[in-house]
Amino acid sequence: MIASTVVGVLTACFTGTAAHAAPQVDYVALGDSYSAGSGVLPIDTSNLLCLRSTANYPHVLATRTGARLKDVTCGAAQTKHFSASQYPGVPPQLDALSADTDLVTFTMGGNDNNTFINALTACGTAGILSGGKGSPCKDKNGTSFVDQIEANTYPALKKALQDIRAKSPGARVAALGYPWITPATADPSCFAKLPIAAGDVPYLRSIQAHLNSAVQRAAQETGATYVDFSQASEGHDACKPVGTRWIEPLLFGQSVVPVHPNALGEQRMAERTMSVLGLG
Repeated sequence: MIASTVVGVLTACFTGTAAHAAPQVDYVALGDSYSAGSGVLPIDTSNLLCLRSTANYPHVLATRTGARLKDVTCGAAQTKHFSASQYPGVPPQLDALSADTDLVTFTMGGNDNNTFINALTACGTAGILSGGKGSPCKDKNGTSFVDQIEANTYPALKKALQDIRAKSPGARVAALGYPWITPATADPSCFAKLPIAAGDVPYLRSIQAHLNSAVQRAAQETGATYVDFSQASEGHDACKPVGTRWIEPLLFGQSVVPVHPNALGEQRMAERTMSVLGLG
């Protein structure tokens, strides 16, 4: 009698625990190389074209929360690759979504108009030619980069967020901003690693700030959550030493993909996202 009673109590406890266990979150990670963790080891060998890391922020977030992850992030992705194939055999990223998706995250927009690569190339070249003096990149390019963000990137991001909502109406959607690449003002000791003229350092940062603002506005206007890194990543830019910086410099860094988050950066991006969403 006692034995059967104990078994009955234990069965009820375990059955009750199972009945009340939280369902596993279905998590889809979209986005570009900042989402993919391009350059961070180990590499996801299931798709070498996308240069995706298994230590990127989606994997960190999924591991810490127990979410079931479908990672379709891809290096060099533009917003158009949400709805169009980026490479042969690589489906549009939105194909990974369904009505059962619970959580979606992404960084996107930096490759639209080739904003990041064009701005860094233009300002790096101008910085070397000027010996780091003045603001030759700003003088030549003016508002052209932010004009393109406003005219093209912002509406593309807003449309993409609307498409995400249509495919996964019940999902929580988090649009991440980009952590700071440059400090607020020039650091002369950083010129060898990030050869940007002194006056162009704040110019590049203002371009990145405008891009982040576009992501934020698109998120707010479509009911998504914006994950802001403007304060969290301050002091962790590409000019800082190893162990402090989240972003690798253009030259003499520790990644084969420069000016991208390192493993620490991907980890901190995951932690910030979890904090904003109240996960973990």
